[in-house]
Amino acid sequence: MTGSRHLARRVAAFSLKLVTAGLIAGAASAAAPDIDAMNQPHKPFQIYGNTYYVGMSGIASVLVTSEYGHVLIDAGLPESAAQIAKNIQELGFKLEDVKGIVFSHAHADHVGGIAELQRLTGAQVYALRPAQGVLVTGKLPKEDPQYSTKSEIPKVKQAWIVTDEQLLGIGGLRLRVYATPGHTPGSATWTWDACDGSNCLDFVYADSLNPVSSGKYKFKDHPDTLAGFEKSFRTLESIPCELFMMPHPDAATLARLEGARGDAEKLKQEGACKDFAKQRREALAQRLATER
Repeated sequence: MTGSRHLARRVAAFSLKLVTAGLIAGAASAAAPDIDAMNQPHKPFQIYGNTYYVGMSGIASVLVTSEYGHVLIDAGLPESAAQIAKNIQELGFKLEDVKGIVFSHAHADHVGGIAELQRLTGAQVYALRPAQGVLVTGKLPKEDPQYSTKSEIPKVKQAWIVTDEQLLGIGGLRLRVYATPGHTPGSATWTWDACDGSNCLDFVYADSLNPVSSGKYKFKDHPDTLAGFEKSFRTLESIPCELFMMPHPDAATLARLEGARGDAEKLKQEGACKDFAKQRREALAQRLATER
């Protein structure tokens, strides 16, 4: 894509500022993530039917397509935008056919590229109310466990508000959003039918629900956040879930999806959402134990 190298250079310093301002420091109880490694390009591929992976090596971005317009889920870091756009085009899709952009949670590594991708595509952006304010102001709310006064995200001109369990129609697609707070107040899980003709799988793109924080934040002092986590766990335990992905896929996950692409039986992950909820509930309990 023309101009992609220029864009990468222009935002590189800004993205480094985002990382040092809280993205790495925020991983309080976990090893600091290697943002550079996660943001390496990854060859785009079809996951199943109308659903494609267009993200980076460790920062997901998913394109759901239809005859009447496409939806992009998550947009990576600011410098990820050019690569995501290139990936969409490499698969044979037009940027102007992306009609909607949604996301998991409003941290720089998942919404940093939205402003540029909205400019490139002309798409409408949709967010739960707590996250909508982050997009338009570029600032994290104090309620965010990874809040930092230094955190900045490229501002989005306009973002429409969606509500918990709303069925959102964009082009020929229907996606349902579930509020799954905890990692951030406005975290969202998105579900849709990934279809190959009349054969469909229940695709769940779940927020990370990772109990990490920055500064002196302690989850035990925030009962609303803990209640949000529990709501999210129950949601993941109850929704239809056959194909599962998180905002930070590891190499093994991408390799499995690539290897099984198009094969519904190999792609199915029965119990994946329940297992994920169990793992995150245990992670939260371990985090709380360290705070006592």
